[in-house]
Amino acid sequence: MKRTMMSLIGVSAALAAVTGVAAVTGPAGGAPDAPRGGTRLPVQRSALLCPAPTSSEVGDTTYTAFAPKGAAAGADTGKGTAQLLPAGTVRDDGGADDAKGKGKKKTKGKDGKDAGADSAGQTVPPRDTKPVAPLRQAGRPVTATTDRPDAPALVGTADGSLAPGWTVQQTTAVAAGSGRGLLGLGCTAPDTTFWFPGVSTATDRQDYVHLTNPDDTPAVVDLELRGKDGALGGSAGEDLSVPPHTTVPVLLSTLTSAPTTNAALHVAAREGRVGAAVQASDGKLGSDWLPPAADPSPSVVLPGIPKDATSVRLVALAPGEADADLKVQLATPTGMITPAGLENLHLKSGMTTAVDLKDLTKGEAGSLVLTPTDSDSKVPVAAALRVTRGKGAKQDMAFIPATRPVVERATAVDNRGKDSTLSLVAPEKGKDAEVKVTASAGSGGGTPVTKTYTIKGGTSVDLAPPRPAGLKGSYALTVEPRSGSGPVYAARMLTRPQGGVPAFTVQPLPDDRGSVLVPTAGQDLSVLTD
Repeated sequence: MKRTMMSLIGVSAALAAVTGVAAVTGPAGGAPDAPRGGTRLPVQRSALLCPAPTSSEVGDTTYTAFAPKGAAAGADTGKGTAQLLPAGTVRDDGGADDAKGKGKKKTKGKDGKDAGADSAGQTVPPRDTKPVAPLRQAGRPVTATTDRPDAPALVGTADGSLAPGWTVQQTTAVAAGSGRGLLGLGCTAPDTTFWFPGVSTATDRQDYVHLTNPDDTPAVVDLELRGKDGALGGSAGEDLSVPPHTTVPVLLSTLTSAPTTNAALHVAAREGRVGAAVQASDGKLGSDWLPPAADPSPSVVLPGIPKDATSVRLVALAPGEADADLKVQLATPTGMITPAGLENLHLKSGMTTAVDLKDLTKGEAGSLVLTPTDSDSKVPVAAALRVTRGKGAKQDMAFIPATRPVVERATAVDNRGKDSTLSLVAPEKGKDAEVKVTASAGSGGGTPVTKTYTIKGGTSVDLAPPRPAGLKGSYALTVEPRSGSGPVYAARMLTRPQGGVPAFTVQPLPDDRGSVLVPTAGQDLSVLTD
């Protein structure tokens, strides 16, 4: 009886407290309608992960960090901090990267809990624990450089006024060797699933997937490879353990007994979360990073194919249980065209399809647009392009995965001088996109410059982006669609020739997700009654 009475008193107190708060905060005029809509507010914390850049003795890497000025407007976020910290690396007993052997499975400690690193390997802490490219203010990029062949992966966080739109790019120039070329990557946010169409386990390629765990507990990851006939035989990528604040590089060719040129990699974290990126190296075509493709969707856009591309290869798959039929179009400066002999593309469920598009752009800027032949189709697809420039022994390659549209804002950093080309595509006919592009102050000085561009619906354009007045150092480009604009997708190409090789890299510019929609809260006491 006493327990029942105490329960009733507790419920009465809770109701009184809730009613009191509602009375103080609720609007005048009686009970309000049910909550509707919401308010978009800047994020207050963000995380980015950068993989280990290169093992080459002749590689130079630049890290560039930036947060857009004014991105935190409308929220009480405080001053803010943003920095990257070196991560540990899992190595085998001989001291070589764990990636040079097969993927390691997690083990159990004496207490039955995950031990983190595999018993056949060890976690090597970073040699230096100083923050890399710490950011002190929004609106001006900061840079850091390294030429160490053992430069570690980086785990970064930003909070307060620097969290919304915080962007980090790592750009590596390798002068010689099988990994020569220009490698660029926008450091990625941690997640639980990634798709990488366009990987290879063939003998002419060395593709490593870098898995980085930003959290305090181990992550458990499965790696699955798909080819033209489905799952590749001999897969050994299950149950991989990634210890806390550590990176594990895995050589994809060790995961299967079936060498495959045009494959797709699926990374799925069953416990925890990771950042993932693939470093691809070709003996003839150089090397670059393959970022994860946008989440599979019925329609995908691959922006920024260089106008002087000498070879373009598409790799796509429908990862679900249904086949997909797609219409293939190239958005050009004058409108949509259909590549000769490739009006439609059929994707079998769970199998990759590769198409050699050769010199698709024919000297004009272009972006590939894949849409369902049946407008009612909801079958999701994932896709990426491998693009090459140059001829003979003077070639370099880069990758363009499908990307998300720019909704609020996207940013590209590490632009220097006249080495950047900005690609913008408005894929829907009749829906023009109006875009504001801002060149930030330079890392060493300069005054921001803003220009507005209109991209006609159904077209793709390449632009020489604005540059800050009095530029010193590198600068950032921020892309912001105007209110009411049609959908727009973006990519940025960097070109930095190396001894006659037209070295380049392309980074897609997805929306930075620097703001979130916070539902509007309202008074509704009906949830407390039957």
